[in-house]
Amino acid sequence: MTKLSVNVNKIALLRNSRGRDFPNVINFAKKFIDLGVHGITVHPRQDERHITVKDAYELAEFLKDYPDVEYNIEGFPSKDFMKIIADTTPDQCTLVPDGVNQVTSDHGWDLTKHQKQLSQLAKEIRDYGVRSAVFLDPDIEQVNLVAKTGVDRIELYTEEFASNYGTNNQQNVINKYSDATKLAQSLGLGVNAGHDLDSNNLAAFLKIKDILEVSIGHVLTIECIEQGMPTVIKRYLDICYQ
Repeated sequence: MTKLSVNVNKIALLRNSRGRDFPNVINFAKKFIDLGVHGITVHPRQDERHITVKDAYELAEFLKDYPDVEYNIEGFPSKDFMKIIADTTPDQCTLVPDGVNQVTSDHGWDLTKHQKQLSQLAKEIRDYGVRSAVFLDPDIEQVNLVAKTGVDRIELYTEEFASNYGTNNQQNVINKYSDATKLAQSLGLGVNAGHDLDSNNLAAFLKIKDILEVSIGHVLTIECIEQGMPTVIKRYLDICYQ
């Protein structure tokens, strides 16, 4: 089984667009939890354009009442971000190499440049009692390097898979992700995945064995608007349980 973690950034984005607390992020997190999701993900960016620092703390407090629901905070490891991790001690901290003005995550870490930094961060996160994950492209060299940092998991950046889904190149790309996954697992790393996965392409991606968690937000939120939350979440959970 693969765990489904719902990224609630887009709920916060809708709220922020009107300047009042509607829709409420906590209320929507509870709705997703009541429908059976296994985790809640947030990505508090430095400009707080969707999830705010306040949201990250409030969700941490709220989720104390749901010990079976994992809390994943992802983001660039700035001093302010790492303070959030130290204060809230989520179940998982996913490190993402985002720039300040970046619209969305669009690449994994380059360990040829950042291996030492990530090794230090992995130790820091471990000392907080938090599981660490690193956003990574499905690149064999990068997997070999990240395994030396002491992180617990990688999160495979799946945009390349999503953009090639349904094309003649789909199988070649899935093989690339499968090879990276198998290598990571053989090196003792857990494997998560996320970015542009949706209810149409997820089943094909999860033919790769033992993906531990998928984090999905943007498309899932749109699907919920179009089809209703119960229908959409049930579809995702059915795929994850296969």
